[in-house]
Amino acid sequence: MIEVLKTNAVTGKLESVKEITRGVWINIVAPTSDEIQYISHKLNVSENLLRYPLDIAEKAHIDTDETNVLITIDVPITEYRGNKKMYSTLPLGMLLVRDDYFVTISQQRVDVINQVLNTVKLFDIYTEKKSRLVFQILYRVAADYIKYIGYISKDIDTFEKRMLKSMKSSELSSLLDFEKTMIYFNASIKANQSVLQKINRGKYIKLYEEDEDILDDTIIENTQAMEMIQTYSEILNGIIDIFGTIISNNLNTVMKLLTSITIIMTIPTMVSSYLGMNVTFPFRVDVPGFYGVTAFTILITVIGAFWLKKKDML
Repeated sequence: MIEVLKTNAVTGKLESVKEITRGVWINIVAPTSDEIQYISHKLNVSENLLRYPLDIAEKAHIDTDETNVLITIDVPITEYRGNKKMYSTLPLGMLLVRDDYFVTISQQRVDVINQVLNTVKLFDIYTEKKSRLVFQILYRVAADYIKYIGYISKDIDTFEKRMLKSMKSSELSSLLDFEKTMIYFNASIKANQSVLQKINRGKYIKLYEEDEDILDDTIIENTQAMEMIQTYSEILNGIIDIFGTIISNNLNTVMKLLTSITIIMTIPTMVSSYLGMNVTFPFRVDVPGFYGVTAFTILITVIGAFWLKKKDML
């Protein structure tokens, strides 16, 4: 899918247009091979630059040729596997084609672009100001990471409450999902930070004085996201340790209970086994004698159970 957008010079609003002219923003989502070839021919850019961000394994970096700059960053996304909600990252490419066009390209529509297109933004969008548009999108990406970390924090709180009531294998699976998400986010944010630092040096994109505040705010937001990831990773590691401790403690409790029950059941077994051998019976061999043995066995069993209870074994 290809969207062509341009800021209306009169109203200042972002509008969809049909023609690809100088100063437009071209947003490409899950393009076909024909669409990539069309854009490559129309903008006179290499197809490779357009295909790099479509590789889900692509990491944040900057590619350049003689006149074009491709900035690839990782953005947070929400995925659903069955009924299970998962957080992951996806490459988003921002291509500055000479001083003429601005292109964003991704394998699927991402929240950052949706926010801009739906005018949920902190800044006015001017498609002809490509450097500023890059910084604005980078700012939204950093802010989105903080928002997603907040989502993860709430999920972890919910998991903690559920964990105290249940120790199923599905809970362990949830822990592994949280841990993988933290690893992905941490790697992506660090790679994005590296890209921001390169841009801040002014080597790849021309920096304008009026855009410095946006770039500074973006770096601050991304740094805050890195710190939050580190904090919640430590919290998650602590929860994993606690989870293991609780499981071990519960196992010890169950084993202690089973051992105590075994000891209690052994008492009548030993009595009946002894008296069932070919030995002189110490009691009357009639109904009162049977009841006497039974009462004696019950008494010893109760005394044993009371002693184990006193020792906190039951």
